[in-house]
Parts: sequence; C-alpha cells; structure tokens
Amino acid sequence: MSPGAAPGRDDGARRRGREGEGARGAPARRPVRGARNERSARTVRPPGAGGGGLTEADMTTIREAAEELEARSLSPLAARSRESRGRERPEEECAVRTAFQRDRDRIIHSKAFRRLKDKTQVFLSPKGDHYRTRLTHSLEVSQVARTIARALRLNEDLVEAIALGHDLGHTPFGHAGEDALDAVIPGGFRHNEQSLRVVTVLEGGGRGLNLTWEVRDGILNHVPTRSPGTLEGQVVQLADRIAYMNHDIDDAVRAGVLDPGDLPRDVVEVLGSTGSERIGAMVTDIIERSAGRDRVAIGGRVGEVAEALHRFMFDRVYLREAARAEHARVRRMVGDLYRFYVENPAVLRREYALAAAGGGAERAAAGGGAERAAAGDDAERAVADYVAGMTDRFAIDRYTHHFIPHTWEE
Repeated sequence: MSPGAAPGRDDGARRRGREGEGARGAPARRPVRGARNERSARTVRPPGAGGGGLTEADMTTIREAAEELEARSLSPLAARSRESRGRERPEEECAVRTAFQRDRDRIIHSKAFRRLKDKTQVFLSPKGDHYRTRLTHSLEVSQVARTIARALRLNEDLVEAIALGHDLGHTPFGHAGEDALDAVIPGGFRHNEQSLRVVTVLEGGGRGLNLTWEVRDGILNHVPTRSPGTLEGQVVQLADRIAYMNHDIDDAVRAGVLDPGDLPRDVVEVLGSTGSERIGAMVTDIIERSAGRDRVAIGGRVGEVAEALHRFMFDRVYLREAARAEHARVRRMVGDLYRFYVENPAVLRREYALAAAGGGAERAAAGGGAERAAAGDDAERAVADYVAGMTDRFAIDRYTHHFIPHTWEE
C-alpha cells in the first residue's frame, strides 16, 4: 500500500503518522475529504425551534451542533470530526452523526465485528461462558480508551471507532492463527494490516466501509511497532495492552493456569491486587503524564512494573508448555486449510458461492471478496482473506470436513 501524505496541523493540533506504510492488500488511493451536505443550515439552532417537529434543516443542525461542541470543549491537540482528512470516496455527510460516530456505527454493524464473538482471545475455543473473546476484548479496550480520552479531552468518538475496529482482521485461534498464516502466506501476515483490509476492501460487498483517514490510521497503527497519527490512536494503542494484560490474568485464574498469589510482588505493590486496581493505576498514570502534551504515554515506576507484568504473562500464560502444544496444532490446522484452498480453488469458489446464496451465511467468513475468488483474481490473497475471516468454530468445521474421514452412509 502506498503511504499517504502526512497529516497537517490545524490550530496547533498535532497530526503525525502515515496511513498504510507497509500494509498489504490495502488500496493505494489518496484520502479525499467527504462531500458536505449543501442543504445544511449554517446557523445552529435548537431542534424543532420553528415549531411543527423536526425539519431536515433541524436534523442537519444536530451534527453541526456536535461539531461545534467538539470545537469548544476538546483539547487543541484533539482530532475534530469536521477537520477530518476525509474518506477515500466522497459522500454526503450524515444529518445527525459526526464523521467519527458514523464510522463507529459502520464497524459495529459489520459482519467482521459480529464474527469476533467466536474468535479466540487467549484460550482456544473455550467452553466456559465467561472467557474473553475478540469481541469482549474489543469492548474492554473501548472502555479503557474512552476513559483516558475523556480525561485528556480527546475525541471519544474517534477513540471508540478505532478500538472497536482494531482487531477486525484477527485470525481464528488468536495469535497462534496469526503466526500460522504469517508462516505460509507469501510476504507474511499481520492482523493489523488485515484489519485495515477488512474495512477498506472486504466489507461492504468488496467496497469497504469508506471510513475516515483517522480511523483507518488508528486501526493500522494500533500495534506497538507502529506510530498512530493521532493522539486518539495512541490512546487505543495503550488501552489495548492494558485491557488484554488484565483480562488475560482473570481468564488464566479461571482456567487454573494462574493463582492470584503468583503475580510478582512489585506488581501487587505498585499496581494493585485486582484487575480494577491495576487498570486504575495504569490509566491514572497515563492521564497525569499525558495531560496537555502531544504524546500519550505511560512511564515511571508504573510503566516499569507494567512492562514486567507483560513479560510475566508471556512466560506464565502465553508461552507456557501446554499453550505451545496447542499452538502447534493450530499452526498445522490453519496452515493445512490455507494450502488446501490454494490447491483447490474450485472448492473455495463453491464455499464462497454457498455463503453468498445464504446457505452457509451463518458460517461465511470473508464476506466481500467472493467476486475476486470466483474470478480467480489473486487466488492466494482470496484464500488468506477467507481463512483469516474464519471463526474458531468454522475453521474446525472446515478442517474436519476436508481432512477427517467421514463415515459411509447409504
């Protein structure tokens, strides 16, 4: 994907970062500012002020009033929806919602978002009702990020949209599935780049969701190795780690992998003994350290201990011996599925067609992209989209169907 131009400065607002640098499969089109509704009233007035209920002009004023509220109440460093760098395809603005609110709603109503409920967070296909999934993880990231954003007077709507969309491209079986695809796909696979591809290409019948630049930038750059172009993106980047470290502790205790007493002493002394205390300590440090600054960060003693907790989780939970054994099985399953569909494109086209016809809609994986698969365009890319879009359950179903012998029925 070709890198986009760096964001400019508006009224001292910091805009850094480039969208798409190094991303695979994302369109190389330059963002375009969305078309403004020419019928919008230029004077903000209360809805229905003219009597007789809401008029079209009143409804337009709702969005403009929200934009005016952003202008008055947000930090000079915050992203403002009416100053967005825009969408890839111009479109008329919504009469009620700001651009970032509209993006959030498009993500929530996407098929990829709904599939997150059946994708692994840490524990593979857990049978208990209370283990986290990619969906609940995304919700918890959103909650943590919005708390930070509100305290720093940043744009909560933008933060929410990025948080809810950041893992849309995640594979089945969590990072084990990601590692499996990364090993077999030419050029590798990274879930943040796939998340961008979901919202720019795969959803919306192959046209993407046409999200604003700021949301796309935050989704692509939420991983620690990249730099988001907005402070809101930086908030989500930190909230992602805060959320998963703490809810993974809870899930590990529930699974019998950890005992609360196993946590390092300095973690308990500095951050606290409960998830609520730990999250509160980290969030408070970020707010106090970042207020009025052009960078959102965690640091000092809290930052040091948070990093130690991260290493502890890798040693005791993510890379424990039992987890490595399960990850090997996942790598074999996901790798075999990828190779099978590459070698059998007719099967891929048939399964896409079944999903498009509704017969397998409840199990359909990649959604948009069926047309490219049917046409044989970039078969390996179509297979990557299909397998990455699978839920844990659907991946097991397809593996069983294609690789496990079936009993004979007359």
